[in-house]
Amino acid sequence: GDDGNHGVGGNGGGGKGDGGSNSNDDLWQRFGILGLLLSGWRDRVAADPQFPFKVLMEELVGVSACVVGDMASRPNFGLNELDFVFSTLVVGSILNFLLMYLLAPTASASSSSLPSIFANCPQSHMFEPGAYTLMNRFGTFVYKGAVFAAVGFAAGLVGTAISNGLIMMRKKMDPSFETPNKPPPTLLNAFTWATHMGVSSNLRYQTLNGIEFLLAKGLPPLAFKSSVVVLRCLNNVLGGMTFVILAKFTGSQSVEQKPPNIDKEKKSVDGDSLDNSQSTFK
Repeated sequence: GDDGNHGVGGNGGGGKGDGGSNSNDDLWQRFGILGLLLSGWRDRVAADPQFPFKVLMEELVGVSACVVGDMASRPNFGLNELDFVFSTLVVGSILNFLLMYLLAPTASASSSSLPSIFANCPQSHMFEPGAYTLMNRFGTFVYKGAVFAAVGFAAGLVGTAISNGLIMMRKKMDPSFETPNKPPPTLLNAFTWATHMGVSSNLRYQTLNGIEFLLAKGLPPLAFKSSVVVLRCLNNVLGGMTFVILAKFTGSQSVEQKPPNIDKEKKSVDGDSLDNSQSTFK
């Protein structure tokens, strides 16, 4: 894949200064927001040839790990709360891509210039190499935190609407279906995602970018790619767990505590051990 990378890098790095904004305008007119994403993707691959691999690992390994972390933080490994777990999966897939896209360095400076108040701050992430002061780096953390919170809020709205819609479809197809939990309030769930993104994800992903930058300089390609897989896996397990803790704290994903009457006889044998294991998670 090196030849392909050099090709993209060569084209992207050379003629971006003058024609970059024109090509962006053309893409916008032709494809709308998709065109801007494609243009931004080209810029990011030109600046970091490993970017597509990182995105692929984030979506495959990262989202899976996030769901495992999410389920591990719930009683009975989340099997009674699969509607919430699915909501995390939908929102997480959207967000993980956007997080990586927003933090990745770009080949053309114009495409990622920050607002004037943050003009002297690192553009991609707070650990970006360069002669930046501590306050400048903190400015990037604050700015990206605000952007992530906004993205998290929007994705939280979309994800909650999708998962609630699927539950309604299931109820129409199977009228006897009862959700074990009340659907999360859309706005509260979106605010929970915004908080999670602005604080937890912001800190974790910016740190991850800094670590990966250092590892890329010191490790051979195979070792670097392996480290990306491991780091993104751990990062997402941690992210899944912190989200569940936050969601329980804000009450956006509260579980109804009605004991099912039908299964009482069946569960009487191991009921005590089940109660004990659940109480440790609460």
